[in-house]
Amino acid sequence: MVQYRRSRIPGGTYFFTVTLRDRGAKTLVEHIDILRTAFRMTRRERPFVIDALVVLPEHLHTVWTLPAGDDDYAGRWRSIKSRFTHGLIKTGMGLTRNAKGEYDLWQRRYWEHTIRDERDLTRHVDYIHFNPVKHGLAKAVHEWPYSTFHRFVQQGLCSPDWAGGGVETDDEGFGE
Repeated sequence: MVQYRRSRIPGGTYFFTVTLRDRGAKTLVEHIDILRTAFRMTRRERPFVIDALVVLPEHLHTVWTLPAGDDDYAGRWRSIKSRFTHGLIKTGMGLTRNAKGEYDLWQRRYWEHTIRDERDLTRHVDYIHFNPVKHGLAKAVHEWPYSTFHRFVQQGLCSPDWAGGGVETDDEGFGE
């Protein structure tokens, strides 16, 4: 079996892409409240900062900063994925199990990138916020409701019309 090596820096800042198995699903946005609850409960038990986040129908991108001395983002992802899955089951959604007995909702792996510096952080945050436009889900960044872009605008970090008209992006190294 292939051993995956992940960068683990206590207190580090990381970019993630996490995806559902069914790339045609709309489950994440159709059940956004369950996803928010999964994040909230996990953050209550195992704190971390969500620096940026966008939720699309079948995948999400986020940047997190972990507390000093803590490098366990994998445990947090297990918790979020599990809570979301069990929340869907409680709604009556029928989820199938694979041969290992695991629910077949999420892709097993995820993309992780350790943020190296401020420039790297800015590029990844911009990528996150522009992603709904890139995927044709919105014509302008401010139109997509499931994004921390709105928080950035409220805090004065971005203009409401930032990248509204279709900005070209550099996709190199962003995990899609």
